[in-house]
Amino acid sequence: MEAVQKDYWYFVVLIFLPFLKVATQQKEAVVRLEEGMILRCLCPWEGNLSMVSWTKVPDRNPVAVFHPEFGVSFSNHYKERVEFLRTTPMDGSISIRNVTHQDIGTYHCSVQTFPQGPWTTDIQVDDLDEPPPEEEPEPPSPEEIVADSELVAEENSNLTVTCNRQHNATVHQVILERMLRDEPWSIIGVCKKADGGLVSEDYSVRGRVSCADSLDVSLQLIDVTQEDGGFYRCTFNTDVGVQTTTVQLTVSESGGISLSLYMMYIYIGVGAAGLAILTAIIILAMRHRKKNKREEYRVKLHPSHRQKWRHWQRQ
Repeated sequence: MEAVQKDYWYFVVLIFLPFLKVATQQKEAVVRLEEGMILRCLCPWEGNLSMVSWTKVPDRNPVAVFHPEFGVSFSNHYKERVEFLRTTPMDGSISIRNVTHQDIGTYHCSVQTFPQGPWTTDIQVDDLDEPPPEEEPEPPSPEEIVADSELVAEENSNLTVTCNRQHNATVHQVILERMLRDEPWSIIGVCKKADGGLVSEDYSVRGRVSCADSLDVSLQLIDVTQEDGGFYRCTFNTDVGVQTTTVQLTVSESGGISLSLYMMYIYIGVGAAGLAILTAIIILAMRHRKKNKREEYRVKLHPSHRQKWRHWQRQ
């Protein structure tokens, strides 16, 4: 009976634990925007830390990720500016240097632990000195991005965007992002290995993200449109560091000659040329055969009739 009661209370705690955690997160900490500011994310309980991830809301733009086994990963905007403090085993706090007013906003910290599960907190970064407002940063122009490979597709066609790895390192996680026209980078897919298996996360609105066992990631696009044109980037988290591959996709404008129509014209031209050559060969063969028959007929003629036949042939 006592064992049954313990199981019952354990079940009740598991049900209400997420609501209790949400209630503790209602209070949002405020941090002053300053050089070397610290965003604290210290899990209040003991356990085994599985992963810490930082994002900036409301768009959930990635900031940094820490994994006890695979190391750290930073988005391009925060590279060489963010550092995990790790003062205790359950500490996911970070410090940010070379700060600008673009760093103002709300940051979301998620700590994955075992066996008690996730714990989250939000931190608001404000400039308490109230400086003059700055304009929103513009997304990087295509001239500032160097693509490792380029793809050209026609409208309404099907296409697969694949990131080719340029290394032989062991890959633990791949993040697929895209930057369309006048938009910032956004995550559309994640492939990673966890608990000896393959985990695939597909956030793409257009197309389908596929993950292979080797953590090669691809995006399959159906009925390509002009809005699909832009840059696609794969970030590989490996045992030797972070490596990226960028692909530029260009969609041909409607009204031009499509690739399929162009190939059809080529096939028609080759077929017509082959038919003309075959016709010419047949005509030459028939003429040659007719000439041979004339020669055979002339030989068979009686000598008295050869003179008349020659006279008729000349006419």
